[in-house]
Amino acid sequence: MESNVTLQETIESLLKNKKYASLRDILTTMNPVDVAGIFEAIQDEKMPVLYRLLPKDIAADAFVEMDEDTQQFLIQSLSDTELREVLDDMFLDDVVDMIEEMPANVVKRILRQSTNEDRKMINMLLKFPEDSAGSIMTTELVILRPDMTAQEAIKRIRRTGVDKETIYTCYVADNLSKLTGIVTIKDLILAEDDTKVKDIMDPNVISVNTYTDQEEVAEIIQRYDFLALPVVDTENRLVGIVTVDDAVDVMQDEATEDIQKMAAITPNTDKPYLKIGIFDTWKSRIPWLLLLMISATFTGMIISSFENALATSVVLTAFIPMLMDTGGNSGSQASVTVIRAISLNELNFKDLIKVIWKEIRVAVLCGISLAAAAFLKVLLVDKILLGNNEVTYGVAFVVCLTLALTVLVAKIIGCSLPMFAYKLGFDPAVMASPFITTIVDAVSLVVYFVIATNILNI
Repeated sequence: MESNVTLQETIESLLKNKKYASLRDILTTMNPVDVAGIFEAIQDEKMPVLYRLLPKDIAADAFVEMDEDTQQFLIQSLSDTELREVLDDMFLDDVVDMIEEMPANVVKRILRQSTNEDRKMINMLLKFPEDSAGSIMTTELVILRPDMTAQEAIKRIRRTGVDKETIYTCYVADNLSKLTGIVTIKDLILAEDDTKVKDIMDPNVISVNTYTDQEEVAEIIQRYDFLALPVVDTENRLVGIVTVDDAVDVMQDEATEDIQKMAAITPNTDKPYLKIGIFDTWKSRIPWLLLLMISATFTGMIISSFENALATSVVLTAFIPMLMDTGGNSGSQASVTVIRAISLNELNFKDLIKVIWKEIRVAVLCGISLAAAAFLKVLLVDKILLGNNEVTYGVAFVVCLTLALTVLVAKIIGCSLPMFAYKLGFDPAVMASPFITTIVDAVSLVVYFVIATNILNI
């Protein structure tokens, strides 16, 4: 981090002193991702000057890696000719991703500087649902014919591969563009020159439809360690590929979305934390906070209904936070574990009984351990060290029994609710910590007061 700050300061100093030759020498040696980071840190009128110093190949790659605000600033600063050159060096899926985040006036300018053919492809990609394979695929791929020889295939790759997303994996399609096989560049190089592509290709191709959910696409790429995954239409015609870098972006976005839902935040933006406005942050958090606040009134109603019991044995009040917190934490452990297993396709609804039985056994072990520790704590700390004479063996027994039962109930609720949500078609992540905690709090209070009133006769 310190070296990056020093490099940024050096670049800003050279830019201020108009040492353009030195700047170009430094930028040429940098990775496009690091170049993008430099631009994101500058974001002022000097940025277009710095961008014009970049070699053409680095400029396009760095532009793709920049955040939305930096890209928009540059687009508005570049001339039409410069913008056209940037777009010519970008892959269409990257152009589509950029367009989806830009305001209408910027989008119109981008489309004006695109070729007619590129505009048609961009419009086609934009028509696919936002979370589908079609929306993240690229149409720039190497397509070979089954009757080509290995030598002809290699010549075609040399002739067209420079503008393609990847050449390591090539796809074989017939004259009707129907996907028939897959062949790697390694297979072609090692084959005899006159060997037909159809004789060395693998006809058992795993593919997805243009409307397949992008999360499923990412899971397939991860499962089979693919560099790319072919995308076909309803008639099995090859229309594009999803590359591993796009799959990684999808997995990152999905993980971020799940984390936000698990923290009771409505996902609404892909921007970095510091670039999300105060109002947008408020808007994403307040709905769940209101819902959880209202649902917490049930907890208050439960406490109110047992006012007489609390008045008879006030000491019971001191242990409410410990019981509620332990129950909430126990339920959260179970729910987060199950939610993660569901997202990794390790669990299905048919596994519900197995999951509950496992959590019951875990709950018994955890409950006994916590009850034993709580019994010692209540007697040693609350009764002896703090000298609270109201803490009796009966009170300690009530607290420990409640604790054990609360852990049991919490883990059953925590593991089952996400699976029921998944079965009903909801995102299991919404059944995470805040929601589970609210339910468990109410249940633990009921258990506590029912046990207390019966054992202590209050």
